[in-house]
Amino acid sequence: MNAQSDNEQSLSNSETINTLPEVTVTGHYDNAVGTSDAASQGVVRGKLLQDIPLLRPGEVLETVPGMVVTQHSGDGKANQYFLRGYNLDHGSDFATNVDGVPTNMPTNAHGQGYSDVNFLIPELVERIDYRKGPYFADNSDFSSAGSADIKYRNSLDHNFADMTLGAYGYRRVLMAGSTVLAPQGQYSQNTSSLNKTGPTLLGAVELMSNNGPWAVNEDLHKTNALLRLSDGGATNGWSLDAIHYDAKWNSTDQVPLELIASGQLGRFSALDPTDGGNSSRDIVSGEWRSSDSAGYTKLSTFIEHYHLQLWSNFTFFELRPATGDQFEQAEDRNIVGGQAVRGWNHGLLEHDSFTELGLQLRHDNINVSLQNTQARIPFAAVSNNRVGETLTGLYLQNTTYWASWIRTLVGFREDTVSMDMTSYVQPQNSGSAGGTRPSPKFSAIFGPWQRTELFLNAGKGFHSNDARGVIDRVDPTTGVPATAVPALVGSTGKEIGVRTEMIKGIQSSVAFWSLDSDSEIVYAADSAIGSTTPNGASKRTGVEWNNHWNANRWLLVDADLAWTHARYANMNDNGATGDLIPNAVGKVALLRAAIRDEGAWLAGIETRYIGQYPLSQDGSLSAPSAIVTNVRVRREISSRMAVSLDALNLFNRQYYDIAYQQDYRVSPTSPVVPSGITVHPGEPRQLRVTLGIKF
Repeated sequence: MNAQSDNEQSLSNSETINTLPEVTVTGHYDNAVGTSDAASQGVVRGKLLQDIPLLRPGEVLETVPGMVVTQHSGDGKANQYFLRGYNLDHGSDFATNVDGVPTNMPTNAHGQGYSDVNFLIPELVERIDYRKGPYFADNSDFSSAGSADIKYRNSLDHNFADMTLGAYGYRRVLMAGSTVLAPQGQYSQNTSSLNKTGPTLLGAVELMSNNGPWAVNEDLHKTNALLRLSDGGATNGWSLDAIHYDAKWNSTDQVPLELIASGQLGRFSALDPTDGGNSSRDIVSGEWRSSDSAGYTKLSTFIEHYHLQLWSNFTFFELRPATGDQFEQAEDRNIVGGQAVRGWNHGLLEHDSFTELGLQLRHDNINVSLQNTQARIPFAAVSNNRVGETLTGLYLQNTTYWASWIRTLVGFREDTVSMDMTSYVQPQNSGSAGGTRPSPKFSAIFGPWQRTELFLNAGKGFHSNDARGVIDRVDPTTGVPATAVPALVGSTGKEIGVRTEMIKGIQSSVAFWSLDSDSEIVYAADSAIGSTTPNGASKRTGVEWNNHWNANRWLLVDADLAWTHARYANMNDNGATGDLIPNAVGKVALLRAAIRDEGAWLAGIETRYIGQYPLSQDGSLSAPSAIVTNVRVRREISSRMAVSLDALNLFNRQYYDIAYQQDYRVSPTSPVVPSGITVHPGEPRQLRVTLGIKF
């Protein structure tokens, strides 16, 4: 529930805003001087998502500079995320919200912080507000490395229908439109609307299917629908949303690299053809906003039902040669949450100041289970738990303009989590636990001078741990006594950065940062449950350099570089040699160019580089670097019709979406490989053609 602050909107009604430079918009990002409180903070415009092709909906988050989004299983499953040297697994330290509704799932069947954004409709995204580091008091759980708040549009310029055909059985239909209800005309009696034109109703329906390049057809089928009723604007208005999403798929999980290299297994083959899953979610949410010269008030709430069922087999025949090692992770959860925020414009020691107070609440009621299965048929229950988890956060944040060239941001939040669990398979694991964590924040922003700002940021953040790891007294897979972990785990971040528009048409920023975590959540690829587990403390330092260039009227160029040094703070914590953090990506680079507004044509090209990264703590195993190029070309046939061609992995490079160090046995009679490498190949070149019709 780390919703974006309305500080900027409220300040628009205050004389304080006059101290800021004129805001300009450059290209795909709204990152002008005077619009953010950290060099690594910014806004992605929805326009960018029209210029670039996306292999999967989750790649919307790759527009956050330095973020890498991959997949190690079927496309209905949450993506793998990498940022600032973190293998974020499926979202463990990166918080994502869609119109105020958090996507991260604590105590998830598959992984802590599991963030499935496959229900996103990229064409409806208006903006993405992103932050990195634990510097902002309104950011809550899972936001140590960063956060993204995705905002949908309230209305569309045109109703439209997009129909896409692509390689490997890819089919997609998207229909979306908006209309004004009870419009106010010359003789209208409708005076209750905040807009002169009246409330707006927006609706969208998406149907998609795909087999992918896999030897076992993915057979992905997805249904997605959105209905939004809204009125007013960003500072005064309200909205009501309803979302329905359902997906089913087969998955080709990671397989041993040695089998691919020797030719014993095809590059896109599976060792267990019965892996897969299904997932669904239904969300009803609402938000109300009001502001005046004194400040603003914002209230939001949501109710969600979420279902997940996964069948996975990462060790093949190591644990159970007779049946294979497949297992089912399943959960059904109901979530209710919301927040109340109040902001005031006031004076502080005769200086313009703004203070925000917020209360955030979330309760998850979860039925979560683990079963041993063979070809998706369960034969032994490993664990079955009912979990109630409540997270409450209270924060206070103040921004004060001490002079025309300096402002400070001082914040503090207190988070309390309460967990209770009933274990039906191991009654001794029933119990309750909780934790409280304070998180102070501080930022100082100097400038602008010559359209250049300097930022100093520091703060503490946290992530919650899985309630089962906090409460369990015995390990459900082995029966041995379990080692308890804290409910909330802290992090400490620092950053110094510069943002400049000194060169006309270019927004450029550099950030030097560090982030220390008290405990590392890592993906346990060789465990019996294929989930996340807490590990030792870690330290990371890094540099990010982001550039957004509006070269001329028709050419936009983005170039981002990120370098990270990631190490365990104490190698003895993990009982292994070395201090490298497995799957910590150290180098990421992106170059993107788009040609727009040039007659009937649009073209976009994007190349992303992911550097080599360690797979083992001692560095003896590593994953190779990868470079992928995607291209989009669009031609307007008429004012109401256009055709787009997307070329994904244009140069057909062979790369791996993910690689792990892992124990496994590939057949009932073969020996166990104690420290092998398993990989999930990136997809080969494929073309997709879209016919778009406006009406």
